[in-house]
Amino acid sequence: MSEPIRDRLVSLRRSFHRHPEPAWREFYTTARLVEEIRAIGVDELAVGPDAYDPGDRMAVTDLDLEPWIERARARGAEEALLERMTGGNTGAVAVLDRGDGPAIGLRVDIDGLFVEESEDGTHDPVAEGFRSEVDGTMHACGHDAHMTWGLAVLEAIAASEFNGRLVVFFQPAEETGGGGCPMAKSEFAAGLDYLVAVHVGLDHPTGEVVAGIEKPLAMCHVDVTIEGASAHAGKEPNEGANAMHAMGTAIENAYGIARHRDGMTRVNIGYAEAGSASNVIAERAHMEAEARGETTELMEYMKDRLERTVRSAATMHGCRADVDVVSESPRADSDPELQALVSEVASDVSGIDRAVPAADFGASEDATFLMERVQREGGLATYLIVGTDHPANHHTPAFDIDEASLEHGVDVLVETIRELERTHPVAHVEGE
Repeated sequence: MSEPIRDRLVSLRRSFHRHPEPAWREFYTTARLVEEIRAIGVDELAVGPDAYDPGDRMAVTDLDLEPWIERARARGAEEALLERMTGGNTGAVAVLDRGDGPAIGLRVDIDGLFVEESEDGTHDPVAEGFRSEVDGTMHACGHDAHMTWGLAVLEAIAASEFNGRLVVFFQPAEETGGGGCPMAKSEFAAGLDYLVAVHVGLDHPTGEVVAGIEKPLAMCHVDVTIEGASAHAGKEPNEGANAMHAMGTAIENAYGIARHRDGMTRVNIGYAEAGSASNVIAERAHMEAEARGETTELMEYMKDRLERTVRSAATMHGCRADVDVVSESPRADSDPELQALVSEVASDVSGIDRAVPAADFGASEDATFLMERVQREGGLATYLIVGTDHPANHHTPAFDIDEASLEHGVDVLVETIRELERTHPVAHVEGE
C-alpha cells in the first residue's frame, strides 16, 4: 500500500475520531460517510429510513436530538440528509452491483460512547491533535477505524475488476444493541452469500488476525422503573411504598439468580437511581440492567428470571415495576468454511504475523442479527478481528489504536472479498 493511501486512512480515521456521536445520534458521522461514498461512486446508496424500517430499531433514545442535529448542521452536514435522518434514523448502506458473482456483505459500526476522552499529553489523540471535540463522548471502541475500513474497502473494490454484489452496512447504534436488527431485516440483507463483520483490537495485538469468533454471548438490555408512594420518612414512613427499598431488593436478588447447567450466564445492574431527599420515602426508582447467555436460550432464561425477580421485589414492597427490554441480540457463530478462507488470506497479507483460525469472543454483538439471517438463508458468515496494540482497554478514556492496523484491516478485507469472488460458490450445508 502506497504512502499516500496510508496517510489517507490515518486522516479519515482521525476525522471520525474528532467527531464521535452516540447511538441514533450519528448525524454528522452519517453525513461524512455519505460524502465519502458519493465521491467513491456506488450503484445504490440508502440513508436512514431508506436503509431499514425505523420501526425495527431497538434502544431508540427518547432524549432531545436537536442539539446533535444542530451540531451536525454547524459542521456542514447537508440539510437534505439531516431531514432524511429525522427522528434519529442514522446510518447508511452502500451497494456496488457489478454483474454476475457472489453477493457479499460487509458490516461496520459507526457510533461512539459516552466516555470523556483522556486529556493526558501522552495519549496520542491529544499529542497529535485529534482528541474528541464532543464533550463526554469518544470513539472508545475503535468504530472510527471500522468506518475507515468500510470506506477504504468500498473504494478498493469499486476500482477493481470485481464481479458480484458488495453491500456495505454502515450500522448505527451497535453499543446499545439497537442497529443490527433493522439492518438484518432490510432488503439489503436478503440473498447474501457471505457476510463479514469486523472489529479492531479486543486484546489481540498488531499483526494478528482472528478469522472468526466463537461463543459470542446472546444479550439483552433491560430498563426498569419502579413506582411506589412517597411519605414523610420520620412522621409516617408506614404510609409510603419505598421504591428505593424495592430496587435494592431487586438488585441483590438479581445477582442471586441461579446459573444454568447448560452454559455461561451473566447478569448485571449497571445503573440505578432513586429518591429526592433524606426525609422522603422514595416514590420512584430507575435502573438499567443486562442479561447474557452462552446461547440465545440461556439469555432468555436469564432475562425471564431477571424480570420475575424485579416484579417480585416490587410487589414485596407494595410497589409496581415496569420492565422494558430495550434491545437484544442472538448468538451466531462464525462458519468454519469462511473462517478457514479468511485465515488463509490473512496469512499472506503483508504485516500480518499470525492468523488465528478462531477465538472465543466472551462479549456480545448485534452483528449477530445479520450473521443469523445470512446463515438462515444458506449463506456463510464470520466475525473477524484485526489486532491492534491498544494502550488501554476498550470503553476507557485512554483507548486508542495502532494506526498500522488500518492498512492491515483494509488488505485482509479486500483480499477476502476478492478470494470469495474467485472461489464462489463454496459448498455449504445449511445447519452445519
